[in-house]
Amino acid sequence: MFKKLFQKLKGEEPQKETKEEIAEKLDSKQFEQKKEKKTGFFSKFKKEFLIEKFKKGLSKTKEKLSSTLSDLFEVDRVVDLETIEEIEEKLVLADLGVETTLALIEPFKERILKGETLTTGELKKFLKNQMLSFLKETDRPFPPEGRPSVLFFLGVNGVGKTTTIAKIGKKLMEEGFSVVLVAADTFRAAAIDQLKTWGERIGAPVVALQEGADPGAVIYQGITYAQKHEIDVVLVDTAGRLHTKYNLIEELKKMVKVMSKLVPEESREHILVLDATTGQNAMSQAKRFSEAISIHSVIITKMDGTAKGGIAISISHKFNLPIRFVGLGEKPEDLVPFNKEAFVSAILP
Repeated sequence: MFKKLFQKLKGEEPQKETKEEIAEKLDSKQFEQKKEKKTGFFSKFKKEFLIEKFKKGLSKTKEKLSSTLSDLFEVDRVVDLETIEEIEEKLVLADLGVETTLALIEPFKERILKGETLTTGELKKFLKNQMLSFLKETDRPFPPEGRPSVLFFLGVNGVGKTTTIAKIGKKLMEEGFSVVLVAADTFRAAAIDQLKTWGERIGAPVVALQEGADPGAVIYQGITYAQKHEIDVVLVDTAGRLHTKYNLIEELKKMVKVMSKLVPEESREHILVLDATTGQNAMSQAKRFSEAISIHSVIITKMDGTAKGGIAISISHKFNLPIRFVGLGEKPEDLVPFNKEAFVSAILP
């Protein structure tokens, strides 16, 4: 650039760019576009928007907590053991669970037992900080780096897994990614048809075989299809396998082996989809699935329809799992990236 300007000031004719210089520029431009595309997935979700979204979507959980805790925090007063026990009970009822509730509040309780004089204002601040520390975050890019990258969805029947896949596929396509949907739920013809219908709606190709086919074979075909057509992201739907069935869990492990031969781990994300309305039952699902294969993140659906939103804290804390998205309504835009500050502010303002 400066060379051309200097030549112009001297009255010289600037030299034409060489093929190598043009190629370097194009490579640089393509790299920037690719970088922008790869980091653009969360760009539309501003913090202010998420805060309002969480406040509205978590109103039932907030109601359940605030209706019982508001009196405690209304006036700043000294906290006694009776107050602590009352708060513990309310947190358990909001589906934080006994283990997480005790871990959450025990350090504060110990300070009181040691003779410290602490107020309800300090307790509220302490609880919010503890909740934030219990909610894990990830530095893994979404979707993962690499072409293709694979989003592998698992979870039991009824959690909204297939619908969630379609919503994420649509968001990815709006951000400029190319996607393919893979129907690896071969146990039900209805599941294959449902994914095909979603593929048509969002304009994405669907790789599927007949009912009863080997799910691993479907995944193999889906990934090789993506490789051949240079597709960015593969979204894999799996059967709503009951986490108590040994043979289905073993099959899940085989599916991961197939993926690992085609795509490196850093280019995959195994996502567990849970239904917030199931409360503590979601904990047993998370336990069984995480024992079977490595889970990288969690999506919690139907958060708006329950007062059990505290399950997010419990899941993230106990299994050290980051929450990628939460469902706060039926519309595609109601599936939003999880923001722990917005979440805690919504349930404990």
